[in-house]
Amino acid sequence: MTPPLPPALALTDFLPRPACTVAMTEVRTPKFPVIDAHNHLGELLPGLAFSGSWRRRPVPELIDVLDRAGVRAVVDLDGQTGDTLKREIARYQEPHPDRFAIFTGLDYTALTAEADFTPVIVRALREGVAAGAKGLKIWKPLGLTTRDAAGHLIAPNDPRLDDLWAAAGELGIPVLIHIADPVAFFRPLDPTNERWEELHAHPDWHFHGGDFPAFEVVLDQFADLVTRHPATTFIGAHVGCWAENLPWVSALMDRCSNLFVDISARLGELGRVPYTARDFFLRHAGRILFGTDSPPNLDVYRLHYRFLETRDEYFPYGPGPRPAQGRWMIYGLHLPDDVLRRVYAENAAGLLGL
Repeated sequence: MTPPLPPALALTDFLPRPACTVAMTEVRTPKFPVIDAHNHLGELLPGLAFSGSWRRRPVPELIDVLDRAGVRAVVDLDGQTGDTLKREIARYQEPHPDRFAIFTGLDYTALTAEADFTPVIVRALREGVAAGAKGLKIWKPLGLTTRDAAGHLIAPNDPRLDDLWAAAGELGIPVLIHIADPVAFFRPLDPTNERWEELHAHPDWHFHGGDFPAFEVVLDQFADLVTRHPATTFIGAHVGCWAENLPWVSALMDRCSNLFVDISARLGELGRVPYTARDFFLRHAGRILFGTDSPPNLDVYRLHYRFLETRDEYFPYGPGPRPAQGRWMIYGLHLPDDVLRRVYAENAAGLLGL
């Protein structure tokens, strides 16, 4: 007699253990020194603390973790503007100029409060660079939520921002820009959404419908921005903000030699398409930056090294028993040494003078 089926199982309780036998390579230190070109050591925005922040921990402890992980330097994107920027530079960059590079930010409140905000934000950028900032960080409120004094959504390619991008080019600093989250965050939250569990855990990350623009609209605005400002170097965060579509990112990089990308927080995307991802790394080896978007942590760094250096198959892209983003595993890229050297540090060192 056929035994009865067990009762229905909730998706959150489904934790399958892979039965396949695969290699498990431990990579404790990278083959070459690393620059983490996308990290947060302070706050993302005023009042929004980054989980696991090193803000209240002694800097020597942080440097010890970096040394043990083989990380030569870290780019801190939380400089913001004004006195906050000066404090961030004084905490990290001034006493340790070979270990930290601080980026200034954009005052989004100025975009909303000032009818003519262009001179205000350009002046803040120049003051930030004069104070020691090594780059400009743009976050996703631009394009998704920030509205001008008249109530209109401000797009990344808004002509009123042209002077800002031109000033960054004139000052010789890169603009690291994050203007969209994973595609699934912009899709209906139905049974076909591959990030269903993640979005239920973080409903404020869902940008579908309402007043939010479509994902493709924002990416088209980003492509237009990069194309119209060839004298300014842009770093497209999170693999150009479209890690699920490497052919699109690659085509934009082919057209725009001023576009770099970082790999931060996208191992889960890159690692599930290892053939396409490896081809992407080989094609654009001189314009891809290593980054984690995670508070410096030995386990996180070692997972990245395993992904980039080994041929390991079917392993988790993050810690814990349940994947944080979607229910899949990743595969290592086994990149050649000349590509690893550039991605790990040489590309970032060239951009930032480190």
